[in-house]
Amino acid sequence: MSGEADWWFDEAAGPLVRPYAMTRGRTRPNAPNLNLVTQVRVARPPSDPSTLSPEHLQIIDLCTVPLSVAEVAAYLNVPLVVVKVLLSDLIERGDVQAGALFQTTEINDTKLLQAVLDGIRRI
Repeated sequence: MSGEADWWFDEAAGPLVRPYAMTRGRTRPNAPNLNLVTQVRVARPPSDPSTLSPEHLQIIDLCTVPLSVAEVAAYLNVPLVVVKVLLSDLIERGDVQAGALFQTTEINDTKLLQAVLDGIRRI
């Protein structure tokens, strides 16, 4: 990438958008219960996607399956506090749910459960 239009991009670092620009200067999430392992997932499609930032839309795309806050931060490659602020925006709008572990499928295979239990016991 080269040229006048690419001044905002650094080959090694990626987009040079400051975290405070992504969060509009906010440094604390409105949702106080978000931690590294809090599970988040999309609750419903956004009612008005035009009001969301590209980062908000990326989070919605990622969270079609339950992910931890730490995983979302890793996928977006942005600081954890930024992800917490962005997630709290989406939680307030009702686009994303946060809570305990979300179970996506039931595990009925007793052999698998026994293998997990045996592995934990060996630790």
